[in-house]
Amino acid sequence: MTAPVAVTMGEPAGIGGELTLKAWLARHAIADATPFFAIDDPQRLDATARRMGLNVPTRPIAVPGESATIFRDALPVLPQPLAMPSEPGRPDARNAQAAIDSITRAALLAREGTASGLVTNPVQKKVLQDGGFRHPGHTEYLAELGGSDGKPASVVMMLACRELRVVPVTIHVSLRRAIDLLSTDRIVEAAHVTVAGLRRDLALASPRVAVAGLNPHAGEEGTMGDEDLRIVKPAIERLRAEGVDVRGPLPPDTMFHAAARATYDVALCMYHDQALIPIKTIDFSGGVNVTLGLPFIRTSPDHGTALDIAGTGRADPTSFLAALDMASDMARRRRA
Repeated sequence: MTAPVAVTMGEPAGIGGELTLKAWLARHAIADATPFFAIDDPQRLDATARRMGLNVPTRPIAVPGESATIFRDALPVLPQPLAMPSEPGRPDARNAQAAIDSITRAALLAREGTASGLVTNPVQKKVLQDGGFRHPGHTEYLAELGGSDGKPASVVMMLACRELRVVPVTIHVSLRRAIDLLSTDRIVEAAHVTVAGLRRDLALASPRVAVAGLNPHAGEEGTMGDEDLRIVKPAIERLRAEGVDVRGPLPPDTMFHAAARATYDVALCMYHDQALIPIKTIDFSGGVNVTLGLPFIRTSPDHGTALDIAGTGRADPTSFLAALDMASDMARRRRA
């Protein structure tokens, strides 16, 4: 029997609870959907359902395996109590630990195999850090949880939709810091993790990798900065020598239109916004965040906590449903 997917709490004052409830209501619309359970505060979910008029019965569980028999009739919830009652749109750092614990429990359950993977609801990073969280975001924390011998796993953050996949080499840092961090070794490592993940989890036998240049026009032979000649191009040459189907550095402003996208399977980008702007422009509602390189499966909707609409019933579950669907599909491929 397929293990269920774990769904984390996310920011209690955000739209995560609403997304979880709406996903359960849409459970029959996901082809071959794997059952899921929430690691959340049952009282919070019940209050959210009542506020929005959503007919979602919840049922506490003691272990993930109980989800299979419950899921058809109720949303299984592995209780994770909040320190304080949550109010939509008003985060409280006193609830940060509950949100962190929800992530930790989901990752450990996925690592031991009692969950087939985890889908993380959006968090408010500043609130978590005010509550003692020392990581820039989900990706870095999950790398630590997925590591071995005291070292974090080598991971990349991939954003995916039907038309595009992108991987930023540097993630949750300032643009100035991203340029300082960029190196040939870092690009090579990110490419290898990406290719291995696409082969294992998406069944792409020989992924085609397009590498974006750092500077406008990919530096235009050094006239707009030498980083593309000095850092990016040597990485591409190494990857090609190691058998990776790779090309670049490509001008970032011309590699994301439809005809260009048809020539590669994934775009390796140099910094956060270079990767996320095109995918959010192409499919803001349907994008999925996937962490490649972990010993377990993790996906997430590609949007934030939307505090401005929390509690209003207006949250769009499209990306969350896509994340659930992708997690289920990746789990099937790993089992195969």
